[in-house]
Amino acid sequence: MHISIVAVGKLKEKYLIAGINEYTKRLSAYAKIDIIEVADEKTPERASELEEEQIKEREGGRLLAKIPHDAHVIALAIEGKMKSSEQFAARLDELATYGKSKVVFVIGGSLGLSKQVMARADETLSFSKMTFPHQLMRLILLEQIYRAFRINRGEPYHK
Repeated sequence: MHISIVAVGKLKEKYLIAGINEYTKRLSAYAKIDIIEVADEKTPERASELEEEQIKEREGGRLLAKIPHDAHVIALAIEGKMKSSEQFAARLDELATYGKSKVVFVIGGSLGLSKQVMARADETLSFSKMTFPHQLMRLILLEQIYRAFRINRGEPYHK
């Protein structure tokens, strides 16, 4: 399976980079993992709704340019479907079983994802009704992907 995470913004925090590198290394035994970053837009402090939509559209265009046409796209969005770790593992296993070997997870910027990116998504996934920093979501997502592979292989994992 080839899994890509296409995300807005460049990571700067050393602790996040270290965690992401650790899970990427662990995942290399199970799948090919790519993390693709696209530039984020500066959001004015008192941006209007129109300005925010334009920012999401520009970021969305960059995200869409990095998604292969034959990929199964899962957009991370607060309004997405919530799953347990076991349900998430079963979904990844199902995708692999039915020939969806290219899976792309999309993480938007601080304003979220554009309508165009959401329209391209084959499904949406939410980790919580809470809002998390988009940089932290990369680490959380990688940990859950790793946990999913461990669950699917019957290997021990923390519950």
